[in-house]
Amino acid sequence: MIALSLAEIADITGGQLHDIPDPSARVTGPVVFDSREVEAGSLFAAFVGERVDGHDYAERAVAAGATAVLATRPVGVPAVVVPDVVAALGALAGTVVARLGTDVVALTGSAGKTSTKDLIAQVLQHHAPTVWTPGNLNNEIGLPITTLRVTEETRHLVLEMGARGIGHIRYLTGLTPPRIGLVLNVGTAHIGEFGGREAIAQAKGELVEALPAASEGGVAVLNADDLLVRAMSSRTKARTVLFGEAEDADVRATEVRMTPQGRPSFTLHTPTGCSDVTLRLYGEHHVSNALAAAAVAHVLGMSVEEIATALSGAGTLSRWRMEVTERADGVTVVNDAYNANPESMRAALRALAAMGGAAQAKGGRTWAVLGPMAELGDDSLAEHDAVGRLVVRLNVSKLVAVGGREASWLQLGAYNEGSWGEESVLVSDTQAAIDLLRGELRPGDVVLVKASRSAGLERVAQALLDGEVADR
Repeated sequence: MIALSLAEIADITGGQLHDIPDPSARVTGPVVFDSREVEAGSLFAAFVGERVDGHDYAERAVAAGATAVLATRPVGVPAVVVPDVVAALGALAGTVVARLGTDVVALTGSAGKTSTKDLIAQVLQHHAPTVWTPGNLNNEIGLPITTLRVTEETRHLVLEMGARGIGHIRYLTGLTPPRIGLVLNVGTAHIGEFGGREAIAQAKGELVEALPAASEGGVAVLNADDLLVRAMSSRTKARTVLFGEAEDADVRATEVRMTPQGRPSFTLHTPTGCSDVTLRLYGEHHVSNALAAAAVAHVLGMSVEEIATALSGAGTLSRWRMEVTERADGVTVVNDAYNANPESMRAALRALAAMGGAAQAKGGRTWAVLGPMAELGDDSLAEHDAVGRLVVRLNVSKLVAVGGREASWLQLGAYNEGSWGEESVLVSDTQAAIDLLRGELRPGDVVLVKASRSAGLERVAQALLDGEVADR
């Protein structure tokens, strides 16, 4: 982050200095909330969580090199004491962005936020120094922590924004006002909390409402293929740029095709020309993500050739999102276990099906190891049933449904769609899935592992990567 004295931090946050012999001492390292990540010159933010109180680690953080602690009470070591640590971080973030004049790009959507954010970051890195949200730290804590990583050299700041209710994105945009706002889609993730897609659209649209007017450089980048997103153009004073496969999209794709390995290839069209792109990522759903990234890059002045080259070289930055690894024995593991909703589940299954041709050429089969999708409310039964049916329609070889009630609904959908028998199996937990797969997999098989984060199916993927198939 940019260097700030403890006196400046106290002034910005409305805090009081405690146990600080020299108020001119500077914070020159990152702001962290895990004492194990402290570096020389860090500011350690002491949060009170359900299980851990960061104040208990204040002494350890300073001993590890932190200049001071941001806390809500004196902790016996140098500290800036504030009424609310989250609000204080937000105030710091806003001040830093305003001081530097960094271009802020914010994005939101029901699915694909993190993958798209990673693409945007990699493309913009070809243009100028860029800071972006690590992983999915997209809330009132993660956003300021990310923002405070900027330096005087940072030209672009890419911020993923999540929402679990009306007003959440409005709050985040108030901390670090974006000039460019990207809305990917309105799906069914968290629909149980919001109560419907219209409410989700209302929440996501808060991003474009926060943008400056077109005359002040504001740009809303909207998905032309999602009607609820396209309609957000009426909610902003910013200039609108559309992306998608629709003919009227400013940034669009034609000749979309899949390689035998399941990677999408297409011709990218922007207002300045066209160029061919072949992604390193797996699944056709990444075409839309790539177009979103291309639209942002176009707005920021990159040529179509630069954008196409950067997209074609971009990989996965965040863990457990369509991570494809081929074991030495020929089994391919697709770890997409970070999270799941109906839209991302369908996209992952279609990617698995696209990879099926190459698997069959090796004498292999495709396996869908699926767990529950959380926070679907009254739609949960129908959505799990629909995913089970899709497994059959896509000619996936085997379904392993992991868990309790929701897993049984996945299996029910497969049975009802295709009268499946041994092609589908219901197991109680991750260890049962691991035991089953270790005994059944053979060289050439492709295994997709996916569920909501709470299911912990990443343990299945990791166990498969740590082991070998049985001698069959």
